Amino acid sequence: MPERFSIRTTFANSMINTDVVVVGAGPCGLFQVFELGLLGLKAEIVDSIRQPGGQCTELYPDKPIYDIPAIPVCTGEELTQGLLKQIEPFHCGMHLGEEVTTVERQEDDSFVVGTSAGKLFHAKAVVIAGGVGSFQPRPMRATGIENYAGTALHYRVKDPSIFADKKLVIFGGGDSALDWVLELYGKAKHITLVHRRDEYRAVEASVSKMRALARKGEIDVFENSKVEEFIGEDGRLEAVRIKNTGGESTVIAADHVLVFFGLAPKLGPIAEWGLDMNRKTINVSTETFETSKPGIYAVGDINYYPGKKKLILCGFHEAALAAFAIKQRIEPDKKVHVQYTTTSPIMHERLGLEE
Repeated sequence: MPERFSIRTTFANSMINTDVVVVGAGPCGLFQVFELGLLGLKAEIVDSIRQPGGQCTELYPDKPIYDIPAIPVCTGEELTQGLLKQIEPFHCGMHLGEEVTTVERQEDDSFVVGTSAGKLFHAKAVVIAGGVGSFQPRPMRATGIENYAGTALHYRVKDPSIFADKKLVIFGGGDSALDWVLELYGKAKHITLVHRRDEYRAVEASVSKMRALARKGEIDVFENSKVEEFIGEDGRLEAVRIKNTGGESTVIAADHVLVFFGLAPKLGPIAEWGLDMNRKTINVSTETFETSKPGIYAVGDINYYPGKKKLILCGFHEAALAAFAIKQRIEPDKKVHVQYTTTSPIMHERLGLEE
């Protein structure tokens, strides 16, 4: 991935001064940096994963996204790269592979934010753009499975080309499982889908396409079934054994197993910040996207308000309004004017455009 951001390396407990700390380097966190930058505000990003992009790069870098305004289609990786390019003029510090552990309000209503790497930030506001929080795929359990982790057992698809002309067994019944069945069909040598139920959580169009392939004998589908055992020798997977609810076992030849049992989201330390929560999301004002704690804001999938929709484009809207609210908080005696990037000399200067 091209390095389009600065990764700040500091000695433990040294202080980094900034206007805003953004928690989360997913699409909404990156766009938050852009909106803050347009208003002349400096940001530093902290994220527990080791590359920017959030779920877009962690879970589906090659899957197409169709609902970004003015972009008919792009992958998660392409969206991330575009956002990184867009924030280049603002020289955002990005601190990856570390978690925000403490947020302490100061007497002047600013914040000192600490991370698991021992870094300290002094900021005037904090934006939580943590998506669903730190997340891990729900693991599969089966006899012999430990011999294939990282080789033939996959919870994410980062390089679909490795499955070309291979025998695949895909476990799951949600969107991710069926998306990859349909995406890899015609590229893999053979695909078998195994689901523990006969009802699916995926969108109906995907289910219909999958069932049509199964009726034609193009793929195999086993419903009401679970994995029992991984079979192979010398670290090379040969097959998996499954059992249905009637107790009947079936051995399926396999080169690779893909598992999509969903994510186990964990808010981590954010859950301990004393914010007004709605289950595992954070309640916010729809005027400012401020949380119950003044000066702390939340945008993207991690927030909640009546009518909330978990869409990237909604998160972009929230980031824009949050930026204006933060600017007003930092400069309460000045009116924050809307200026347009097409005509404003100030915007052009901040974007580094030549006159």
